[in-house]
Amino acid sequence: MKINMGKIDRILRFLLGVLVIYLYFTNQLSGLWAIVLGIFAIIFFITSFIGFCPVYTLLGIRTNKKEKE
Repeated sequence: MKINMGKIDRILRFLLGVLVIYLYFTNQLSGLWAIVLGIFAIIFFITSFIGFCPVYTLLGIRTNKKEKE
């Protein structure tokens, strides 16, 4: 599993996860939206910490600089 996410991408995913958590705890999100966005927030946190996005692999996307081969 090679890192396929750049630093900016990882930071943005982390911040989006924090935003969803903030909106939930300030009662701006509730019901189905809270559940769906909560799942996305968890996925964003995990992928931002490990630096790997499986969807990027399927689509052939890399947001980090290519490694020298």
